[in-house]
Amino acid sequence: MTANLPDSTNSTDAKTPATIGTRVRNFIIVMVAVLLSVSVFLGLKTETGPGLLSTMAEDAVPLEVALGNGKPTLMEFYANWCTSCQAMAPDVESLKQQYGDRVNFVMLNVDNSKWLPEVLSYRVDGIPHFVFLNQDGQAVAQSIGEQPRSVMEANLVALASSEQLPYAQASGQTSAFAAPVTTKSNSSDDPRSHGSQVVN
Repeated sequence: MTANLPDSTNSTDAKTPATIGTRVRNFIIVMVAVLLSVSVFLGLKTETGPGLLSTMAEDAVPLEVALGNGKPTLMEFYANWCTSCQAMAPDVESLKQQYGDRVNFVMLNVDNSKWLPEVLSYRVDGIPHFVFLNQDGQAVAQSIGEQPRSVMEANLVALASSEQLPYAQASGQTSAFAAPVTTKSNSSDDPRSHGSQVVN
């Protein structure tokens, strides 16, 4: 009595195409997983949002230097939490790389009370708020809110060439900001009191 044993050559031949197909599929899955992991890792290492803003602020020209070095200046009022500032950060950084030799790039964080005099002086009530200063440190234009890169670049080219800025009062989407200041004034001293003073 002989047992009916399966023919080993036939069973190997039948499994080979399926095994090769499975191995190829598994290899492809592993490669895709590796590529996705590398992409995520590199994506996390690329600075965006608040991280890029902080790095840009650290690398920015100090205001005191910018006001005394004879170059025109782009001064940006920003905050790390400002989504519009975060959205513009890559473009502003790219423009700095391109025009930083001709224009100072200054960044003033509105959350730092050190800059309160400048916040009040330039009437910053929405950010990002950009002030364009000529070589003498005098404001020649402002733009408020998100701006297309092309608008910012056209203004920088004109600023560097001492020409009139084409988009001198541009405005776009902003993040609301209110300076942490309360003013105490006597209504009789307030020029906006509209004649409520008693004249003797």
